[in-house]
Amino acid sequence: MERPYTVKPYALRTADGQRTLGFLYTQTGKETTVVCTMHPREFSGTPYLVPDVLDAQCACWVQAPRSIGNDLRLEHDVALLDVAAAMVQLKKNGFQRIVLMGISGGAGLYAFYTQQALRAPQDRISTTPAGRPVKLAEADMPAPDGLVFVSPHPGQGKLLMNGIDPSVLDESDVFATDPVLDPFSPVNGFRQPPETSGYTSEFIQRYRAAQRARVQRLDERARAALKEKARLRKELKQFEEGTPAPARLRMQMAHTPIYQLWRTDADLRCWDLSIDPSDREVGTLWGRDPFVSNFGSVGFARLITAESWLSTWSGISSNASFEKCGPELTLPTLMLEYTGDQAAFPSDMDAIYASIGASDKQRHKVRGNHHGMALTEGEESGQVLAGRIIQDWLREKQR
Repeated sequence: MERPYTVKPYALRTADGQRTLGFLYTQTGKETTVVCTMHPREFSGTPYLVPDVLDAQCACWVQAPRSIGNDLRLEHDVALLDVAAAMVQLKKNGFQRIVLMGISGGAGLYAFYTQQALRAPQDRISTTPAGRPVKLAEADMPAPDGLVFVSPHPGQGKLLMNGIDPSVLDESDVFATDPVLDPFSPVNGFRQPPETSGYTSEFIQRYRAAQRARVQRLDERARAALKEKARLRKELKQFEEGTPAPARLRMQMAHTPIYQLWRTDADLRCWDLSIDPSDREVGTLWGRDPFVSNFGSVGFARLITAESWLSTWSGISSNASFEKCGPELTLPTLMLEYTGDQAAFPSDMDAIYASIGASDKQRHKVRGNHHGMALTEGEESGQVLAGRIIQDWLREKQR
């Protein structure tokens, strides 16, 4: 991008009365197409593909979620209202065409939004997986005109289920481990990085079944907590107007349990390169030391509530997955995958692309890691190559 650009901030109010922030990048001010990018949990003021969008003679909208870096309250079903607020604003700005560009976790969010926006209002979901009302039927949810997915993964919940450590014996004891399922035991095939591990097909099958079982147990814990909260709410309502409820009951009703979730970075494919082979190196997004990423403070879903777990991180209950949304995505779609991705793997990409219901869809593979960085020294960055493909696609769609 050589020409100067301008950026204008927008403070938006969502349909449920919350606030979200967006930035509109333009070069000429006469652009008729705008490309949006947003992540449900993170915010970068200038994502790496913004210059490519501008060079394709499109405006670029970069949005911050209402819960930056916060897994405690992130409910994808509610976050759709953040996206809707931006869509309404961009329509007011006069853009004729809006393309949603979901990068990494933003792909699942935009897939979910598009699914709901394309539905008749009465057919949209009315509650979160935790039972919280979400008034999507009453919200103005303009549908986009096209979709771009860059290094998508199957959804935050599916990503976590692929990586969750099923050898955990007790959620309240971070060190309690079932040796039969321990992914980091040499007895089960683990080898110290950078050497690749070697797990047997029998272990892999048993491991994946146990991963789903752990997610199911966490779902049950969350639903039990919500059931207790509903019981307390019902008890509180029994007091007549003007009759104060006991202080302890009010405290119990107000209390929202916060859970620590450990050992969520144990996808066997990150350690055994023969499973779902690609250009990736041994290790995960968090590094090569599984003990640091499994037991340290940095990792997916470290602090959660029952509501955020069910809506975002449960691979069973979350609505924000390509498995659930993909068939209803009938808009022109471009999907870009990085061949050295350590978060989403070839079989994931195959499933995502196959799920997309559009007849007008393209898939491109680019060498790079999950963030598009070069895999070898001196190699052209995957971000550059991806940017060229996106520019070509945007120009073609504007003709």
